[in-house]
Amino acid sequence: MFRALRACIGLMALCLALVAQAADFETTKRAAEAGDAEAQSLLGFMYNAGQGVAQNYAEAVKWYRKAAEQGNADAQFNLGWMYANGRGAAQNYAEAVKWYRKAADQGDAHAQFNLGLMYANGRGAAQNYAEAVKWYRKAADQGDTKAQFNLGVMYDNGQGVQQNDAEAVKWYRKAADQGLAQAQSNLGVMYANGRGVAQDYAEAVKWYRKAADQGYADAQNNLGAMYANGQGVPRNKVVAYALYSLAAARESASGDHIDSNNRSKLANGMTAQAIEAGQELSRQMSQPGNLLKALDNYRPGPNQR
Repeated sequence: MFRALRACIGLMALCLALVAQAADFETTKRAAEAGDAEAQSLLGFMYNAGQGVAQNYAEAVKWYRKAAEQGNADAQFNLGWMYANGRGAAQNYAEAVKWYRKAADQGDAHAQFNLGLMYANGRGAAQNYAEAVKWYRKAADQGDTKAQFNLGVMYDNGQGVQQNDAEAVKWYRKAADQGLAQAQSNLGVMYANGRGVAQDYAEAVKWYRKAADQGYADAQNNLGAMYANGQGVPRNKVVAYALYSLAAARESASGDHIDSNNRSKLANGMTAQAIEAGQELSRQMSQPGNLLKALDNYRPGPNQR
């Protein structure tokens, strides 16, 4: 019963309803106090999430530790996460690495990925890209999408491995096929630039669309550039303007940097009517789940190209 909850534990907030449904707090507590490691791990999670009991991070750490010391990989991962984020215990990257490693050595993909991150960023251990690649690969081979993406980035940048565009494409594609927007966007870049694959603007547009539809600003910006330049799609300044605007708005909300000059440069060669049409199209695209529908249904009027 307890193990079945593990699949989503890396995104703790998503698991709250499952925890509440899966176990009664008092029953779990009795089992935990009797020494059951899985119950101890789940009890820690319940304290962490505030499910069936007042939220108490220190108690969560206490019970995670009891289970972790018995070798429970879930608890080892979660205890590492608590140390990494300073929740219920003083932030301590070295302790995070210690517990991530214990879970990673048992084959836990989430822990392997997080351990790779620690090595890549030099947190709790000396920065070591080769070690980061090692742990990303272990998690990636188990289907972890973020590990697949990060492994692609390492090949893309030649960090910890020989730079290899074809390998970067391979790992980006694996993550992209699982729906990771960053990977879809990067795969589009590889097709647009002919890196690791034959240059194919239509394929670049295909992957930018997938990522843009998930709200990924880089992809919205890049898709706008494809429309601005007529690469893989008919040239259309209104659509390009709308996509640039959408990307700029998401940049403002997220803090990510997107070259907002693209829209200004494009507007210099557009009529007032075309700019107004682009603004309206951007508003339509910004509605949840409406980007591709608005894009595909757009029909330019006179002077709106």
